[in-house]
Amino acid sequence: MADRMTPEQRHRCMSRIRGRDTKPELVVRRWLWRQGYRYRLYVKSLPGRPDIVMRKWRTVIFVNGCFWHGHDCQKHRPTTNAQFWQEKITRNRERDARNQALLQAAGWNVIVVWECQLSPNNRTDTLRELDLVLSRIVLEKTSGGKAYITPQEDVVPIAAEEAVEYGKTGHENRKT
Repeated sequence: MADRMTPEQRHRCMSRIRGRDTKPELVVRRWLWRQGYRYRLYVKSLPGRPDIVMRKWRTVIFVNGCFWHGHDCQKHRPTTNAQFWQEKITRNRERDARNQALLQAAGWNVIVVWECQLSPNNRTDTLRELDLVLSRIVLEKTSGGKAYITPQEDVVPIAAEEAVEYGKTGHENRKT
């Protein structure tokens, strides 16, 4: 099948596709901000220049376009110049895997959110799942690497008041 556009039209069309501030990215960023998470964008010093970096939680989030990163949901592949596109998407996937491995080896949590997961039909479930993953990361970081306190450990009281004996009036428990 021949391309319906001239090479100049195709070049102009493709040159307008951006990798930053995409609609799916903005959905995730706005949600994170409303949840109270603070982050940096496109940190150059990290492998793969992640879309979202939460240093406090050593977590990066990649918001990937399904076509460009070869997600399984993509059934349609270009018929024009098919070999070029197949090789390009394969290289992108290899690069993504390499960057994610480097980040994980450096102690970073890596989360990948796919464009199709942020469609209106899937968005609520995806953001709920993202919330659960981030909550687990925050809990592990704040509890010294443990997701919860086991029964064998000392239980820390959660009330910030002095222990009082029940059955006495309030005046008897006061310090003088």
